[in-house]
Amino acid sequence: MIPRYIYTEEHEQFRDSVKKFIAAEVTPYHRQWEKDGKVSREVWLKAGANGFLCSNAPEEYGGAGVDFKYNAIFTEELGRAGITGPGFGVHSDMAAAYILNFGSEEQKKQWLPKMASGEVIAALGLTEPGAGSDLKAIRTTAIRDGEDYVINGQKVYISNGQLCDIVILACKTDPAAGAKGMTFIIVETTRKGFERGRNLEKLGLKAQDTSELFFTDVRVPVTNRIGAEGKGFAIAMHNLAEERLSIAVSAIGACEGILEYTVAYTKERKVFGQTVSDFQNTKFKIAELAAQTQALRVFVDRCVELAVEKKLDSTEAAMAKMLAGELQCKVADECLQFYGGYGYMMEYQIAHAYLDARIRKIAGGSSEVMRDIISRKVFA
Repeated sequence: MIPRYIYTEEHEQFRDSVKKFIAAEVTPYHRQWEKDGKVSREVWLKAGANGFLCSNAPEEYGGAGVDFKYNAIFTEELGRAGITGPGFGVHSDMAAAYILNFGSEEQKKQWLPKMASGEVIAALGLTEPGAGSDLKAIRTTAIRDGEDYVINGQKVYISNGQLCDIVILACKTDPAAGAKGMTFIIVETTRKGFERGRNLEKLGLKAQDTSELFFTDVRVPVTNRIGAEGKGFAIAMHNLAEERLSIAVSAIGACEGILEYTVAYTKERKVFGQTVSDFQNTKFKIAELAAQTQALRVFVDRCVELAVEKKLDSTEAAMAKMLAGELQCKVADECLQFYGGYGYMMEYQIAHAYLDARIRKIAGGSSEVMRDIISRKVFA
């Protein structure tokens, strides 16, 4: 395999600590969390205590002040281990970025240290029943009333929705202004008028709580606004590149993990007097998937470098997200075939991997939207 030069010895030491944490504090409990539909808050506190949350935030805000590569390592190893429960990525790589990049000094001091420690869990409130990939179509409103905003509306498919303490909420402060009327506001879930809906029953990602959220005359102070009023769409577009890169990083980690334990399984399982790995079809299929994963790994690593250099653009992120997400679905599907009937049984990790992979073509912007973004640059 091609050596990975983007990571230093310190990065790899961090990776080792991540692997140990996952093995000790996450993997043994993951199946129970899948049954419960959410993880324990304790694992959030343990992740925070180990420095795994919001690690790229400056030390003055509770982080380690390290580069985005550390976030990527944590995300990658969770993907490799098949961990879909704790919404660490949504919290650290997505929600925290809004405060870190565009929040006021007061907001950074108030929220980032608690997010880094795991004391406060954050969700990102974008998607609505009638507005998925089309962010401009959101209908949740935040109308100014003196020194407050009064928020009304609902969100759906919100990761960390059952556990979150704050929501980075996309609202329309000027419903008639289209994209220019969108604003982000921090909403504490203790505020009157906020209500959590049901914990949604999903095809995969069973351990990650995903919810409907409702806002009925929720009053929040103007000081909770992130950035200037009406600049929400521009803020979202700025953050989306790294959000989509995080999805790609997780997907490539998952591909590598699936291939690793599938190869081990095919060496043990016997069919017609020989192991499954002895068949030419197995060797050729695995070789193809391994080559595609390796090639895409190099591209995703380069995108991580660009993100650290603040040079990652929306097209490159869309390419990485689309290709990695679709490859994860392919790897999970074709590897499951080597298990025969056992692959259809939930006691095997490959069955979980197959179900968990499908969201990659939808969440974070559908594959169709990614193709649209890419095509704009190609035909420019």
